[in-house]
Amino acid sequence: MTIRVLIADDQPMLRGALRMYLSAEPDIEVIGEASNGQEAVALAERLRPDVIAMDIRMPVMDGLAATEKAITTGARVMVITTFHIDEYVVEALRRGASGFVLKDATPEELVHAVRVIAAGEALLSPSVTRRLLERFAKRLPPDTSQGAALQGLTTRERTVLDLVAKGLPNREIGKVLHLAPSSVKTHVSHLLAKLSLADRVHLVIFAYEHGLVERGFI
Repeated sequence: MTIRVLIADDQPMLRGALRMYLSAEPDIEVIGEASNGQEAVALAERLRPDVIAMDIRMPVMDGLAATEKAITTGARVMVITTFHIDEYVVEALRRGASGFVLKDATPEELVHAVRVIAAGEALLSPSVTRRLLERFAKRLPPDTSQGAALQGLTTRERTVLDLVAKGLPNREIGKVLHLAPSSVKTHVSHLLAKLSLADRVHLVIFAYEHGLVERGFI
């Protein structure tokens, strides 16, 4: 299966380098390039890429707004950034990005990131995401859009959500709750479906957005 990639960056040289690295792989096809967020969204709607390599700082529409709009097409977003950790990366994750890579990443790291994200996985572990959010949590405005969905969770699902938000993998959650890892995986799948989230990294973000950490539930 070929991974269809859209590149969005306002620097032609970087777009060219990304295209060269990715197109060299037999399972990756670069289907388009955009120089700003607005173009990226329009191309995503028309071309339906699997993955968008998205810069954050772009003219007309920045990568944050573009990420939020582009994921509605079914594409998964990989943020390309100059900085290891900053509030823009956190905000991109909140808006639906599946991970990020640095602009000075090696071609091997870039290709690996595209494959991981195309497979439906997050490029960040929940524990790393939690550390990111702890650093910038006070700057994040609350999100109340899914309050009703939170109330619809079972007691077991709330417990699993708490443990995922602490960064625990399924095996460790299973030890805490005396469950098989496969049962934990089922609970996580139910959480993702009920909350309309892409992966467990976004479960951690959900917990922070809804004040579960600050209120002492986690």
